Amino acid sequence: MTDAKDAPAAADALPPIGPGDHLQLVDGSGFIFRAYHALPPLTRKSDGLPVGAVSGFCNMLHRLVEAHKTDPDGPTHAAVIFDAKGKTFRNDIYPEYKAHRPPAPEDLVPQFPLIRDATRAFNLPCIEMEGWEADDIIATYADQARAAGARVTIISSDKDLMQLVGDGVRMLKPGLKGKDDEIIEDEGVIAYFGVGPDRVTDVQALAGDSVDNVPGAPGIGLKTGAKLIQEFGDLETLLARAEEIKQPKRRQTLIEMAEQIRISKRLVELSREVPVEDPPGALALRDPDPAALIGFLKAMEFRTLTTRIAAVLDADAGEIDAAPGAAAAPAAKPALDAPAEPGGPDPAVTAPIDREKYEIVRDAEALRRWIARATDLGAVAVDTETTSLNEMQAELVGVSLATEPGVACYIPLGHTEGDGDLLGAAQRAAGQMELEEALDLLRPMLADPAVMKIGQNLKYDLKVLRRHGVEVSPIDDTMLMSYAAAAGLHGHGMDELAKRWLDHECIPIKELIGSGKSAITFDKVSIDKAAPYAAEDADVTLRLHRLLKPELSRNAVTAVYEVMERPLVPVLATMEMHGILVDRNKLSQLSNGFAQRMAGYEAEIKELAGRDFNVGSPKQLGEILFDELELPGGKKGKNGAWGTGADVLETLAAEHGSELAARVLDWRSLSKLKSTYTDALQGHIDPDTGRVHTSFSLAATTTGRLASTDPNLQNIPVRTEAGREIRQAFIAGEGNVILSLDYSQIELRILAHIAGIDTLKEAFREGLDIHAMTASEVFGVPIEGMDPMVRRQAKAINFGVIYGISAFGLAANLRIPQKEAKAFIDAYFDKFPGIKAYMDVTKAAAKADGYVSTLFGRRIHTPEINAKGPRAGFAARAAINAPIQGSAADVIRRAMVRIPGAMDAAGLTGRMLLQVHDELLFEVPEEEAEKTIEIARGIMEGAAEPAVKVDVPLVVDAGQGRSWADAH
Repeated sequence: MTDAKDAPAAADALPPIGPGDHLQLVDGSGFIFRAYHALPPLTRKSDGLPVGAVSGFCNMLHRLVEAHKTDPDGPTHAAVIFDAKGKTFRNDIYPEYKAHRPPAPEDLVPQFPLIRDATRAFNLPCIEMEGWEADDIIATYADQARAAGARVTIISSDKDLMQLVGDGVRMLKPGLKGKDDEIIEDEGVIAYFGVGPDRVTDVQALAGDSVDNVPGAPGIGLKTGAKLIQEFGDLETLLARAEEIKQPKRRQTLIEMAEQIRISKRLVELSREVPVEDPPGALALRDPDPAALIGFLKAMEFRTLTTRIAAVLDADAGEIDAAPGAAAAPAAKPALDAPAEPGGPDPAVTAPIDREKYEIVRDAEALRRWIARATDLGAVAVDTETTSLNEMQAELVGVSLATEPGVACYIPLGHTEGDGDLLGAAQRAAGQMELEEALDLLRPMLADPAVMKIGQNLKYDLKVLRRHGVEVSPIDDTMLMSYAAAAGLHGHGMDELAKRWLDHECIPIKELIGSGKSAITFDKVSIDKAAPYAAEDADVTLRLHRLLKPELSRNAVTAVYEVMERPLVPVLATMEMHGILVDRNKLSQLSNGFAQRMAGYEAEIKELAGRDFNVGSPKQLGEILFDELELPGGKKGKNGAWGTGADVLETLAAEHGSELAARVLDWRSLSKLKSTYTDALQGHIDPDTGRVHTSFSLAATTTGRLASTDPNLQNIPVRTEAGREIRQAFIAGEGNVILSLDYSQIELRILAHIAGIDTLKEAFREGLDIHAMTASEVFGVPIEGMDPMVRRQAKAINFGVIYGISAFGLAANLRIPQKEAKAFIDAYFDKFPGIKAYMDVTKAAAKADGYVSTLFGRRIHTPEINAKGPRAGFAARAAINAPIQGSAADVIRRAMVRIPGAMDAAGLTGRMLLQVHDELLFEVPEEEAEKTIEIARGIMEGAAEPAVKVDVPLVVDAGQGRSWADAH
């Protein structure tokens, strides 16, 4: 297939190639891998998409286009040739051909389609043909151009192409990492193979190729093969006269393996008769379209290259927007040269989306037809449109359904017309069903256990529909399927998944409702405009479901999705809808108290500084610390101001004993608590329930930990006085108590299990104070009468090592010199060498596999693990921590799925309210507290089983009280 969408003229209208012309053929597939392995890793800052190979490819294409303009010897014609998916004629000759090739690196796979996009953006022909390798297409074009009298340069480092060199054809091996390009002509071929281009395939047939699984002659390499061909002239003469070979083993090999050697030659010989669609003359170089090229480069965030090319094209880059088609990361699909899987997706799934085919359901008769169709098929994608992202306040505007790819509808229920007036709301739009009538019809189907309801982030829709008395079960969630299969690789929002898997751009919501202060709510969007947007959501979700479901088994994470992802959706929906009661008066008192304490800190800070200044101004603080007090370690940023981040202040406090830096840290901590919690939480109290309803995101972290948002209730400090005061504002309703059940040191226990640290395992089994035991082991002090500071240091190391803590980090934690912190860490690893071994093995596994796994099979991908510089350290620490933190997250997820059913079975009426890392919070009637603790603790402590038998006991601490603080 030739892809040259912007060609200004038909191929037959272009003059044929001939003398004086210069054709450059780029081995696209080969160059991808060379750029990937030779250049440092590079990711797009906005979303972490790997783009290193794309960057190297774009720079090479830019050089090619520039040579066309400025170099008299530059190309007049060019094309980029790629390998197509699937098998070639060589597999018919030898079925095992390329059978042992490893899959492409995970972070390279999403760059394959982007490199094709880059080729098109440079306005170059992008050629691939089913059944043929890129090398065969190159050979065909090279022969045709050479026969027409044109010169040919093949841009590649592939030795297989050296057989084409000579008589006007040369190779150019691009220089990477600042090295010069290498021109390969006859002499270069002889230097590599020991023979001229016309005998390259003879030598290759003897030597074979382990990468492509070309068998060759066992025991004969390139040097020996070259000597044999030099002596006998060609391969057939050698095989005919094999009896003359003096070495017995070599002679026997050539005689017995003659047919295998001949097959090998057929495998390595390039076909020069590929039925290419366009003649070489059709490959004439054309200037890139500035908008297309710069738009692509901006989407890739290649700022330097964008500036350079804009100057060459005399274009204003600032006037050109990033290309929307390239802005989203493509799917991590199988390697381009991998054979298509049998029984692949229905072509209808990936067929272009036609929004005009969607139906607007305006009456009961039409809706009954859709419900009957969904019931007959046993599956339907469902999506809701509402007036708000706050499910507890959102009004239902419409429902969309999809039963098959391209078969979708929108049921408008709450659209309005006009702006309303002082006497009432806007007028209800015509042509829609009454809300209750539609829900009465939908209710049985949405609860039918024989009909699978498919959604994207379905927890939102469940809560909206529950508020109208509609239950939705059973469910499948495409967001969670993507998360289970690809955590750490990319985002899991529908728009991104649509682009990655369907190459489809969904209608942006901003096109309908606008943005900022002028944005309208969805009920004010006309039905005709709302329907394509809403039905598309259901259609895309259904298509994604059919593509992502097989990914679960392909990535061996079906159990992760089925046991820990999908069943947690209704559990979290129930928790979030119930919410937690908050004492507004207490929050107000705390805000006032924090303000007074901050004022006290400010006075102390100014006294330490020796003058008045704005404590909240980093610029003024930097001037005092480094210009006036002349403290060491200051660094200025690009804006010329001193850096005063937490890391800088912690170093000043720990290494140089700066009271001023320590007090500023205290002031900032209190300021953040005041603004984030005691002030902001008052605005999050629902006016109808008097409770705060946080939302738990299942797919927001790479390790399986839940994330709390709107508001975030997981970052309230646990051990500070201020944090405890804030927890006092979270209270139980009348007659109820708050229960807290918290795993004790679960990550350390999992570390002891995974790393096989017998000393730690024994200590946990005996119920010892693990931090005191560690201090005793590391520092050689008796547990009896231990200095609390020594225990605190051991505790900081115990928890820090889970996160791959550095000497710098530990020093900041304990406010001690880095040298002392390093000595602590060294002593720790000396005492527990198994932990260091675990860290080394885990890093190696991450580099080899591209992911690490939890005890329960959750895969956490590590695309940055082979990065250079600071990113490498961060990626390594994340890889070390991920199996530990991820396993702990899996344990509590498993517990949360089981607890509601167990409470119902026991006749308990309390509610699970919050999950805060290793802690679960409940609100229960006072008389049910002990029984609830007994049941919940039993489930939590046994949550790993039967999947995993952990070598140490999982222990849960429990408490109860009128407030969250009292329950600790």
